[in-house]
Amino acid sequence: MKTFTLPGTDILAPNVVLGLMRIADKTDEDIRELVRTARDAGIDFVDHADIYGGELHACERRFADAMALSPSQRDEITIQTKAGIVTDGPYYDFSYEHIVTSVEGSLAALRTDRIDILLLHRPDALVEPEEVARAFDELESSGKVRAFGVSNQTPRQIDLLRKYVRQPIVANQLQLSITHAPIIAQGISANMLAEQQSATLDGGGIVDYCRLNDITVQAWSPFQAGFFTGVFLGSPDYPELNAVIDRLAAQYDVPAIAIATAWITRHPAQMQVVLGTTSPERVAGAAQGSELRLTRAEWYELFRAGGHLVP
Repeated sequence: MKTFTLPGTDILAPNVVLGLMRIADKTDEDIRELVRTARDAGIDFVDHADIYGGELHACERRFADAMALSPSQRDEITIQTKAGIVTDGPYYDFSYEHIVTSVEGSLAALRTDRIDILLLHRPDALVEPEEVARAFDELESSGKVRAFGVSNQTPRQIDLLRKYVRQPIVANQLQLSITHAPIIAQGISANMLAEQQSATLDGGGIVDYCRLNDITVQAWSPFQAGFFTGVFLGSPDYPELNAVIDRLAAQYDVPAIAIATAWITRHPAQMQVVLGTTSPERVAGAAQGSELRLTRAEWYELFRAGGHLVP
């Protein structure tokens, strides 16, 4: 497993992360097997959110119940969680009160004294960055949160936060897969007026912005064809892409899911791949893409087969 020191922190992080948004209905043994498989593959970084699991802190609580981590075992795992979405609305709330209350709930559910990384979950159009800064300062000074990041935010939204927040923004969790790659495709086709792919969305340039500012891109839904529209691996809707994936998988002697992982980890931005599967077999297979370095030609062939223009 390839690891790196997460910029802005002293956290040694793997480039593949175990996402735990789907464990609410799993048994204790299911969860332990999933985590054990991930750990055996070198994945010691888990991703939560306060809203995962159907009720507040449900997946965080299931994780803690199943794992029953001792203090030394807790020290071996990086725990990331998120706050900011209010499902009763639905709406978003980056107020001081909501952020602090959410973290307190996560700490209790996870049975831990600290969150390693806290992400603001999607943007809040009504954000008052001074309140975010106040919450971050209190959570950091109390030792309850070690590092802070965001998810699904644009360069200008991050700039607004950074004007007020003292702590570095260390991560931005963004949807990215071979077939869902506008954050990369826009740059390749910049200024090509006739091509829809060239349209600048969300301010544009978020990958380059993150690289310039030492913000780690965390790729969520790395195997989804679109926005929760099903996986592209093995899908009859993507015959050309799967033919390329299968050929490369045979060439490198890895499962197809490892090629999909490797397409993201090959990017020089040093991204993390956030797995959403609850299948130990798929976790182990995806992890094999951590250190698999595709050639430039292979990377672009996959990109083109995924439906993107390569001028």
